[in-house]
Amino acid sequence: MSQNAKITQNVIILCRFFGLLAQNWGKGFCSKLKKSSYLCNMIKNIAFDLGGVVLALSYEQAVKRFEEIGLKDARQRLDAFEQKGIFGELESGQITAEVFRRELSVIVERTLTMDECYWAWHGYVDHVPKRNLEAILSLRARGYQVCLLSNTNSFMMQWASKDFDGEGHPISYFFDAMYLSYECKVMKPKREIFEMMLKGQQALPEETIFVDDGPRNVETAASMGMMTLCPPNNEDWTAALEDILRVD
Repeated sequence: MSQNAKITQNVIILCRFFGLLAQNWGKGFCSKLKKSSYLCNMIKNIAFDLGGVVLALSYEQAVKRFEEIGLKDARQRLDAFEQKGIFGELESGQITAEVFRRELSVIVERTLTMDECYWAWHGYVDHVPKRNLEAILSLRARGYQVCLLSNTNSFMMQWASKDFDGEGHPISYFFDAMYLSYECKVMKPKREIFEMMLKGQQALPEETIFVDDGPRNVETAASMGMMTLCPPNNEDWTAALEDILRVD
């Protein structure tokens, strides 16, 4: 082990001893101090975000599609991490897909079909990297609990629940459990959805790694005591996660 790695390991153990890890340092601090065999041996639960992590997002394509169905200010209304307005109401489960269709129809001043709404929402999907799915299945085969924790909606899950990987497998094939904002009735970065995930997984925060490309989401998870990884949107996170899990 290198001198730097030894220093990092000692810092993590001291932080844990004094109860300061994550709660006081936040913002994914423990993802930066990731060489500790002591902490990695405790991990049993890994939670993944969907868009930008498991699948590659295309914000520009989504904006273009919503513009094409008549939403002229789509760029101002759409977000890559946490939706607002009727988009947020849909993803937090406050309104149904049908109510969303009707309200969006009023905004664009024409009657939209459910298929048009589905087509526009699906613009967020660029592709699903095979390496990500292989990594997730590998983690499960090694005994880790692996779950999905995502801000999403029924239009997106309509696609994901059928042929997520292009080989006939639904998204549920890859995860032990899924915590979806529109079903949980709450969106990240609120603590409540993280608490639901931990309870459902029967895991403590210190036994959990949370992987998300949204800084605010990662900050909440870190403040609760989880280890975190915040890869840039759509970038390969597989090696970085393995580095955290590796036992020196």
